[in-house]
Amino acid sequence: MDDLDKKIAALGVKRSYKKDAFLFLAEEDARGFFYVLSGEVRIFRMDDAGREVEIVRLRPGDFFGEAVAIVSGKFPAFARATKDTEVLYFERPAVLRSIQSDPAVAEFFLVLLANKCILLNERIETLNLRTVRQRLAQFLIANCATERSCAIDLTIKKSELAKHLGTISETLSRTFQRMEQDGLIEVRGKRIRVLDCDKLRQELNR
Repeated sequence: MDDLDKKIAALGVKRSYKKDAFLFLAEEDARGFFYVLSGEVRIFRMDDAGREVEIVRLRPGDFFGEAVAIVSGKFPAFARATKDTEVLYFERPAVLRSIQSDPAVAEFFLVLLANKCILLNERIETLNLRTVRQRLAQFLIANCATERSCAIDLTIKKSELAKHLGTISETLSRTFQRMEQDGLIEVRGKRIRVLDCDKLRQELNR
């Protein structure tokens, strides 16, 4: 760790959560935020039928909850450990005091929040300007570990993936079928094999 990393880490307190334990509930006051040290955290909401709709999974190296905590808001979703998990918990008052007294800490959190805004803007642009096929291609490319071909195991249901991509399950299923017919992918349940990563990237430029 460099000095700044140590300085930021020193503001946090280690907390451990067993598998399936909640880190926070929706509408709970956000008195602080988290950084994943080990394990995995699932963020989800509940739809009108009481079903869980996954938003994102967070892994080691991810901060979460910082924006809503800094403005003293309420958590808009649930956070639950999918396996035994260890985090750093940052209490809002301690972070704000450090931000006020240390420009380096202030810069760190400013950059962190700015990067989150950039990612959000990119997601909005993706949903507004790209087709469902292009959104799916982008999702697969982002999760592909190699340059030529790879296998991706979905960690969420396809219905939840459809919501993540801003579409409905029926449209997503048709898109999978067409991309499979075009020789771009093979779909076997939750495992998706990308047959040609370069060809899949070309989809983004159409």
